[in-house]
Amino acid sequence: MSEIVNEADQTIIRPGTDIVASMAEAFKDELLSAINSSSGTVVIDLIGVEMVDSVGIGVIIASHNTLNQSARKLKVINVKKDVYGLFTTMRLNRRFTVEGVGK
Repeated sequence: MSEIVNEADQTIIRPGTDIVASMAEAFKDELLSAINSSSGTVVIDLIGVEMVDSVGIGVIIASHNTLNQSARKLKVINVKKDVYGLFTTMRLNRRFTVEGVGK
């Protein structure tokens, strides 16, 4: 179960575990619930996340697309080096903000 924090103009979601196929459906449901119950930027805080597989990437991209339809933004922060490399290789950092750990 992700930690979800609502702040002024953003909602922060911290999955706290790897975003892989076995937990992707539950994470997708939590993201959609957070998106539907907020009106600002959605921030996925990957602190404590070591791995994101292709299914997890798909969930994050789907969230971005949902937010984009209503002119809202997605930010992914505290991304570990290996996962950051995956995001940049796939050029996802051009679609939404991706910040590595310590940035």
